[in-house]
Amino acid sequence: MIEHWIEHNDSHIQSFREWAQKAKKDGFLEASEEILEAANKMEEANKLLGKAREGLFHLHEHK
Repeated sequence: MIEHWIEHNDSHIQSFREWAQKAKKDGFLEASEEILEAANKMEEANKLLGKAREGLFHLHEHK
């Protein structure tokens, strides 16, 4: 399930960055920055999910 979440988030990250670029081009600089920040936070979430996945994998190996 975690792998699915990570992949799902990755698709959103890409979409966020594309929309941030469009917003910036149209002069919505603050909105663009906020969308980019959301993308960055989603990347952070993926890093945490990756660590959780590794922890669960290692836990499974030790049983």
